Amino acid sequence: MAAQDRPLRADAQRNRDTLIAVARTAFTAADAGVPLEDIARDAGLGIGTLYRHFPTREALVEAVYAAELTAITTSAPALLAAHPADLALRAWMDSYARFAAMKRGMIDTLRAGWAAGRIATPATRERITGAIAAFLDAGAADGTLRADVDPDDVTVILLGTFLATAGSSTPEQTGRVLDLIIGGLRPDADRTA
Repeated sequence: MAAQDRPLRADAQRNRDTLIAVARTAFTAADAGVPLEDIARDAGLGIGTLYRHFPTREALVEAVYAAELTAITTSAPALLAAHPADLALRAWMDSYARFAAMKRGMIDTLRAGWAAGRIATPATRERITGAIAAFLDAGAADGTLRADVDPDDVTVILLGTFLATAGSSTPEQTGRVLDLIIGGLRPDADRTA
């Protein structure tokens, strides 16, 4: 078994998880690159520990991005178990907005890594659209969301919203826009086909 295939010791896994959490916060708060030394310091760890887990900035960015993408795309079942589909989708949109904001602080590193082939190109859009489809299917079944909506259309609307509100709007404005989107996805007795 290769060293990278062995599970980490509990303390090493805790350090890795802490570094990812601190980096996520730092990338969300910054529009440009965050010094890795700042991330290590804020995690209460040395820079050597950071480099043992993430030998390059790209490795750290990729780990943060992958963790957040997995969290956002696998959260539908729990949200749907706790809320009607329309409310679950609206809560999920807030999470997706935070994911989009976090990505802005890493986008230059992600783009360069994707272009050079050093960071695997994730099937982000497909995974996001799959999560949206789960909400739309549940909403069509429980009557809280329209049954005639293509999940990819919702993905496009959300991507446009996050692009248009990047850096120049407040979280309140983004929330109002997301409320409008949900309003358009709810069934309307007066709507004609």
